[in-house]
Amino acid sequence: MIYKGKAWKFGTNFDTDAVIPARYLNTTDPAEMASHLMEDVDPQFREKIQPGDIIVAEDNFGCGSSREHAPLAIKAAGLSCVVAKSFARIFYRNAFNMGLPIFESAEAVDGIQTGNELEVDSESGDIKNISTGQTFKAQPIPPFMQQLIEAGGLMNYIKKFKMKQ
Repeated sequence: MIYKGKAWKFGTNFDTDAVIPARYLNTTDPAEMASHLMEDVDPQFREKIQPGDIIVAEDNFGCGSSREHAPLAIKAAGLSCVVAKSFARIFYRNAFNMGLPIFESAEAVDGIQTGNELEVDSESGDIKNISTGQTFKAQPIPPFMQQLIEAGGLMNYIKKFKMKQ
């Protein structure tokens, strides 16, 4: 799968409360969650992003609480993926469970600025900064995890798998 969009860069230790403030955790509607994405960091963030855009972050993206709301809000907002130097362990797992592709690449993060146009290939792990012409490498997403993403997350994958039986 190829993901294309504008980069939106965030810093180190960007926690799940910054992704979606805790006061909105009582909702289960993904669209409602998405409407509050990054609200306390940049109140106009939702108006700025376009479908397919990409979050780029420094180390330890998604630290903090273990809630699934953060990757779900990112996905529901129409962002295609997240590229970071590293992810908090629980966010990493929750992202795939929610069907949000994520990629680790320190050199890509160092070579990307907000506004750069990116192209990310989940099969090869290539991250192209179209704005600068640079190409970086991330670990490709393994085929079985790509199936989770294509199904829309773990629960949809399980439903799909059970229907085949």
